[in-house]
Amino acid sequence: MSEDEKLLKEAKKLPWEDRLTHKNWKIRNDANIDLASVCESVSDPKDQRLREFGSFFRKTVADSNAPVQEKALDALIAYLRAADADAGRYAKEVCDAIVAKCLTGRPKTVEKAQIVFLLWVELEAAEAFLDAMEKAIKNKVAKAVVPAIDVMFQALSEFGSKIVPPKRILKMLPELFDHQDQNVRASSKGLTLELCRWIGKEPVKSILFEKMRDTMKKELEVEVANVSGIAKPTRKIRSEQDKEPEPEAVSENVASGATEELAADVPQEIDEYELVDPVDILTPLEKTGFWEGVKSSKWSERKEAVSELKKLASTMRIAPGDFSEICRTLKKLIIDINIAVAVEAIQTLGNLAKGLRTHFSGNSRMLLPVLLDKLKEKKPTLTDALMQSLQAMHKSNCFGLGEIVEGMVAVKNKVPLVRSLTLNWVTWCIETNNKATMLKVHKDYVSICMECLNDGTPEVRDAAFSALAAIAKMVGMRPLEKPLEKLDDVRKKKLSELIGGVTGEHSTAPGAVLPSAGSMLSIEASGGPFIKRSAASMLTAKKAISAAPPPTKKAVSAKSATNKKTDSGHSKVLKPVEQEDVEPSEMSMEEIESRLGSLIQSETINQLKSAVWKERLEAIVALKEQVESLGNLDQSVEILIRLLCVLPGWNEKNVQVQQQALDIITYIASTTSKFPKSCVVLSLLGISERIADIKTRSHAMKCLTTCSEAVGPGFIFERLYKIMKDHKNPKVLSEGLMWMVSAVEDFGISHIKLKDLIDFCKDVGLQSSAAATRNATLKLIGSLHKFVGPDIKLFLSDVKPALLTALDAEYEKNPFEGSSVVPKKTVKAVDSTLSSAAGGVDGLPREDISEKITPTLLKGLESSDWKIRLESIESVNKILEEANKRIQPNGTGELFGALRGRLHDSNKNLIMATLSTISALAIAMGQPLEKSSKGILSDLLKCLSDNKKQMRECTLSTLDAWLSAVNLDKMIPYVTAALIDTKIGADGRKDLFEWLSKQLVGLNDFPDAVHLLKPVSSAMTDKSADVRKTAETCFGEVVRVCGYEMVSRNLKDIQGSALAIVLERLKPFGSFQGSFESGRPAISATSSNKNSLKAVKPNG
Repeated sequence: MSEDEKLLKEAKKLPWEDRLTHKNWKIRNDANIDLASVCESVSDPKDQRLREFGSFFRKTVADSNAPVQEKALDALIAYLRAADADAGRYAKEVCDAIVAKCLTGRPKTVEKAQIVFLLWVELEAAEAFLDAMEKAIKNKVAKAVVPAIDVMFQALSEFGSKIVPPKRILKMLPELFDHQDQNVRASSKGLTLELCRWIGKEPVKSILFEKMRDTMKKELEVEVANVSGIAKPTRKIRSEQDKEPEPEAVSENVASGATEELAADVPQEIDEYELVDPVDILTPLEKTGFWEGVKSSKWSERKEAVSELKKLASTMRIAPGDFSEICRTLKKLIIDINIAVAVEAIQTLGNLAKGLRTHFSGNSRMLLPVLLDKLKEKKPTLTDALMQSLQAMHKSNCFGLGEIVEGMVAVKNKVPLVRSLTLNWVTWCIETNNKATMLKVHKDYVSICMECLNDGTPEVRDAAFSALAAIAKMVGMRPLEKPLEKLDDVRKKKLSELIGGVTGEHSTAPGAVLPSAGSMLSIEASGGPFIKRSAASMLTAKKAISAAPPPTKKAVSAKSATNKKTDSGHSKVLKPVEQEDVEPSEMSMEEIESRLGSLIQSETINQLKSAVWKERLEAIVALKEQVESLGNLDQSVEILIRLLCVLPGWNEKNVQVQQQALDIITYIASTTSKFPKSCVVLSLLGISERIADIKTRSHAMKCLTTCSEAVGPGFIFERLYKIMKDHKNPKVLSEGLMWMVSAVEDFGISHIKLKDLIDFCKDVGLQSSAAATRNATLKLIGSLHKFVGPDIKLFLSDVKPALLTALDAEYEKNPFEGSSVVPKKTVKAVDSTLSSAAGGVDGLPREDISEKITPTLLKGLESSDWKIRLESIESVNKILEEANKRIQPNGTGELFGALRGRLHDSNKNLIMATLSTISALAIAMGQPLEKSSKGILSDLLKCLSDNKKQMRECTLSTLDAWLSAVNLDKMIPYVTAALIDTKIGADGRKDLFEWLSKQLVGLNDFPDAVHLLKPVSSAMTDKSADVRKTAETCFGEVVRVCGYEMVSRNLKDIQGSALAIVLERLKPFGSFQGSFESGRPAISATSSNKNSLKAVKPNG
């Protein structure tokens, strides 16, 4: 007996789980073969062994050894054929593992993976299957996407739309239509054609065609035109297989024509409405001029406004909302004097009924009497629109026959046309209903119709006869015998003729039911051969494609850019792609060993596999020495990291071995000139788990910091978010956050996407039930405050009050230092996660609100209705709130222009609201405010002319906000002009001088204040004592921040008594220099004498 045979024999004594996860691939392979044999021998789906086996497959199908993986899939197929729907509990995790590991494997592996997927569908796990497919189609490798589309095609073909929901597939298709790979596009076309067979051509066209490029749309239109027949399931789910005998093969029937049995088996009707997502039309309606238009005195503008709503409401499914105000408006427009407007309003109601269905029932009942009364109009266009909308309301279940009875007062309307058309509509409603519904209400309708038979108008009598005939056809003559006894013989005869002539719309013969395109692919439950058909085989041009010669190397060079092994001749093409491809490919231990070659001693690798920890420790120390002795690591980085991830691996239990492994990764990351991001991805989960252990924490943190120096902390942060969020060990999250605190201290914030980090802290860290995690999050936010300042609070305003208090404490511990903080460490690589330009100097993101500043909003700010103006101002505030009060200046020029007009509003409350909004805008925009504001500051200052103190206080608050964004020197020209504006009263000037003095107090050197000399000196001669007092205070501050010399050199423009007062006030600041006097010969030296000053008369 050979060594291998002995090993396999000994391994058979081990538990299943140990065998299936054994480090020797031959043992794992043998275990999967045995597992398949056991599953094939099981006859009872409730067998206890099957319950035990279910949990194994998540790991076995992800085996790194390809032959073992294939045997694992064989075992899984045997298990699924033996099990029942109870196995569905494992579907999600197993399907996800297959998507991740099997779809890019060998052709046979892919084929077996597809068999597995179909068996999961058979076991009623279609939702888990489609969840996995959603992940599969996002794979960057086209080779993995095509099998995913093919298996969805087969599942739909075989099981039908009742088992495999078409809506899920319809949502996946749009992103596949624009895929860069032609095989993916071809497969997506084939899947689309199969959907046409199940849900009809029109639903597919209306849902998908608008999302296609024109070229693909034209190609598919030709293909869709060739689709014929109705698809029929050819395979049953497991629970139904025991209920009914298997249907006979239908292949012969397809050739000779559909049999009677097939014709009777009509497939499930698919409601197109259920296939589409609801669309919100209320929000875009607000952006149009609807509300202004419907109030216009011009009929054309009213019609245009309603047409806009009609267009929005024409979508197949409308999101529910409050349509009451819209319906009240349309109710008025139905009776509009202009027929065109009325028709448009009526058609709009029909569209709303179709799109909202039962959500429109309340409004429909409110509108029903008005619509029926409008039938009195003799215009055919109006009558047709009314009938179509009324029919749409009933067909959409807005009201049933029971509710219609209550509104049947229209049959007593004095206008005969209303009575006859109402009865015609009721007849249509009866004919489109079912017998069960009609049996409940037929008595009410019979009595109404019997009464109408005595009407004096022939058209009304004929309409009543038609309604009675429809009732009789639906429920039969027996329930009508007693009421009809009252009719005379002539009328009975006429009614009998009508009943005999009514066509049975409900009993239309079904068309020939043809088997689906996948009918020949049916797999017997017993395990018949799997016949693989691709979705692309549905295309008529597929034969031409398959017959084409294989592409040359030159042709595939672009596609091979994603492959790992490539010729050196393609290096120029591959370089940019490799930079983006950070996801490592799978590699078995055997391949790792072969690629290591003589790089690491084979004895060291063998020792790392030892079960004795001392030998592994000795081996890892030797490995460290060998790595450190290597001259150039750049070519060997990835293979060494792969080796460490497997041997000793992240499941290593010995702490010393773990520490040594982390130290090796740290050494490699710090030594190599370029540390690939794929190496970070390979090792990050293991490193993050080591951080959770206090014995390895310091080593792991050092390793992460070194990796951050190599690839940038931004990349590490992005990868850690998902790991920390999903990990079962809470310490991975709490300690990971603590490392992030140190990373922010080390690297600053320039390499980190702050919005993502703040969102993670807010949604994950602060929401944790673990106190350690919350505390770590608080410290992290506190460290961010040091760099970004108090604006970070805007992003955290909605957290719990207790947490806000704790955050305030952290802010105090980490006061804002801004750009003065110098990072301790630098990043070697160019980090793609550098804070975007959309952020401010503090790195916090700013939102572009230009799309939200719509023409409707701007028009609303200029509306003649003060309520609409106020609503528009509040809308601006809401936009700022949604942007966390941090915005970009893009598109705000027009907004400032519109707000400028509101500063002169006749409504004082609106002016104050506008001032508050401008304050918020200034704070939210920051430095770019000056360029975007279009001189609005001059209009803003004019608000100080108001007599009300509240208005002036509001204006000064806005100036404070403005000053927080713009330097005072930029405001001085506007303030100077306001101080000499005669329209601003004494109170306003006093307030402005006080505000100026307050701002100047905090400055030491401010030369621009010299421009204030003229208005200040003029104010010191003002009639108002308050103005003079505040102006003198302000003058003192001007002299202090400008200096005596500068002030004295700028007195040339000051005349008369103002000059005398200025000179008097200058005395305490120093002796007057001769340079000034020489420049002003008209003023004698004695002019500064107190008595002379009194003789100077005020100027003007």
